[in-house]
Amino acid sequence: MTTGSATQGIKTVLHPVTDLAAAKAVYTALLGVTPTSDEPYYVGYETEGQQIGLVPGGADRGMTGPVAYWHVPDIEAKLAEVTAAGAKVKEPANDVGGGRLVATFTDPDGNVLGLIQG
Repeated sequence: MTTGSATQGIKTVLHPVTDLAAAKAVYTALLGVTPTSDEPYYVGYETEGQQIGLVPGGADRGMTGPVAYWHVPDIEAKLAEVTAAGAKVKEPANDVGGGRLVATFTDPDGNVLGLIQG
């Protein structure tokens, strides 16, 4: 049985890092590709249909570990669905540029999950 709108799967995983240069070296070696986005505030890799991101200072923003982002067609509708089911919004939907919206929420055990639209 399906309820609400289906997701498009996990396509993005963001990792909090303390030393961006050191992390970039390790992830570049691991993934075997160079970053597609390389900024002081974010380094991102596109590989095999996934976005792997490094977020400097992520721990300061509440990232206690990697956060998987589920891609959805309507972020507000999905936030409404998961909160009605017992999730708590951690960071409401906000535009991170290029029309891409992101939000995070916690499940009943406090695990942080992310949503991306766009």
